[in-house]
Amino acid sequence: MSRVAKNPIIIPPGVTVDVAPQQISVKGPLGSLSFAAHPAVSVEREEGALVCRPVAGKPGSDALSGTVRAVVSNMVVGVSKGFERRLNLVGVGYRAQAQGDVLNLSLGFSHPVAYKLPKGISVETPTQTEIVIKGVDRQLVGQVAAEVRAYRKPEPYKGKGVRYTDEVVLVKETKKKK
Repeated sequence: MSRVAKNPIIIPPGVTVDVAPQQISVKGPLGSLSFAAHPAVSVEREEGALVCRPVAGKPGSDALSGTVRAVVSNMVVGVSKGFERRLNLVGVGYRAQAQGDVLNLSLGFSHPVAYKLPKGISVETPTQTEIVIKGVDRQLVGQVAAEVRAYRKPEPYKGKGVRYTDEVVLVKETKKKK
């Protein structure tokens, strides 16, 4: 059995979990999420916690039990606390501005970039060079952050571009003349 799947998922107060045979729904103060579990994994409720167990005789059920446990745990954390990803813009003239469900970016192109946010994601710009992406779905928050970063990845010579707050960019040394 997977080491990850051995740990039970503690359900915090204010969060309700509905476990159907292959459908898991989680509702909390920040929203609701649902997940179609794999048939090789059984999710059961035990004493205020959820336990993921592999179904005997199904190939790959040990590995999938850890994956399902991680996904359900992220759902419980998402509807109770939420997830956020922070991005920084590094470069002269690089700016970001949130307007409703659109993130306007000025990244040194000849045109502004307007990124339409998917449903369930909110964005804040505390300063012109900071972006905070928030939501209840961990995968969707990470995907949106990766798509915004992909518009202008950090380049290796000056380090200009869109980067995660905790990202370290190794700057190369320029070519020397003899």
